[in-house]
Amino acid sequence: MDYVLKTNSLCKRYRRFQALDGLTMKVPKGAIYGFVGKNGAGKTTLIRLLCGLQYPTGGDFELYGVKNTEKAIYRARRRMGAVVETPSIYPDMTAEDNLKQQYRFLGAPDFNGIRELLKLVGLENTGKKTAKHFSLGMKQRLGIAMALCGNPDFLILDEPINGLDPQGIIEIRELILKLNREQEITVLISSHILDELSRLATHYGFIDSGRIVREMSAGELEDACRKCVRMTVTDTGVLARVLDDMGVEYKILSDTAADVYAKLPFSRLAIALSEKNCEVISMEEHDENLESFYVNLVGGAGSD
Repeated sequence: MDYVLKTNSLCKRYRRFQALDGLTMKVPKGAIYGFVGKNGAGKTTLIRLLCGLQYPTGGDFELYGVKNTEKAIYRARRRMGAVVETPSIYPDMTAEDNLKQQYRFLGAPDFNGIRELLKLVGLENTGKKTAKHFSLGMKQRLGIAMALCGNPDFLILDEPINGLDPQGIIEIRELILKLNREQEITVLISSHILDELSRLATHYGFIDSGRIVREMSAGELEDACRKCVRMTVTDTGVLARVLDDMGVEYKILSDTAADVYAKLPFSRLAIALSEKNCEVISMEEHDENLESFYVNLVGGAGSD
């Protein structure tokens, strides 16, 4: 598998605070990678390191196979666009003039492509309206357009839907999916709105205290979160043998707990277990979403 980004035991320390503590992750080419973590977990710190706004105190990372310690990293970064925390736009300029300014900053020879870019993000009809009069969603889309000015194939978005109304969230979601599917842009999204992230991401990285605690595909997450019946019994060894005889899929969680992935004739199951001196203590339906999966994975009261 090709990877746009790989980090290897990446560390960042601010005096007494360890923001990143041996972070290792891989972002596959073509993915929409959901970067999930609490406030202070290290998400924005990583993004700042990738953008060259700060430097690591240990470990390293690669963009398109180029290490951050090599001179070629500057060229590799030109293949990347980013919106870090809030869009960097000029409030007294129109959307078109904002993009022209970004083109100048990048040293582009002309302004070809600006109209297509405005159309791509849905701002082609804003005319002479200045950015300070844009809605929050329009400002976010303009920020993404500015990040796209250099024709990157890797886009980093830090909390792209934070504070948006429902319509704005839908517009950003559709734009991200369009960029990924039609423009084949790999996207790394840091977001605390986990329900929305689950509508986008093809891969996930869960970060806690500066470390990646788990990486998985959307398919793997769906398997982990699918509906089941969580059973508590006196002996899951006996339960496993009975379920095997019944041809039922299950997962043993401990000596007394198991998840069963099927509709069962529970009276027949209880009788079969009783005959083998195994008592059913409790049964309850269990259906995790991304948020509950994350909380169970790293603990705590939620994510940022």
